[in-house]
Amino acid sequence: MSQICFYLDEDAGKKSLTNGLRNAGIDVMTTAEADRLGSSDDNQLIWATEQKRVIYSFNVGDFCRLHKAYLEQQQEHSGIVLAAEQSYAIGEQLRGLLKLVESLEAENMANQLVFLKKYIDNF
Repeated sequence: MSQICFYLDEDAGKKSLTNGLRNAGIDVMTTAEADRLGSSDDNQLIWATEQKRVIYSFNVGDFCRLHKAYLEQQQEHSGIVLAAEQSYAIGEQLRGLLKLVESLEAENMANQLVFLKKYIDNF
């Protein structure tokens, strides 16, 4: 079993969140670091899956649609974590993501879509 590695999309990849995750020993990469700014959500999910990373995004609608399409087409992805933009402060997001990492192994995130709210509200 292995620890979840994150890929933060353009909107979610704030420097303070990225640094907080790294300071906690979490392997995290942003779209800017991967030189993938401006890529479509579909391409971001493909790349994250190729890199065995769980994508974290505020883009709830598009990633819910992508997740549904993946299930219907029996395609696999490494996992999707979603939060509504502006719903949580950076500290709340950090605590929620750390709780998620404590709760699940990377293998348990495969083909899953989870809402960060579950890990923030139950913290």
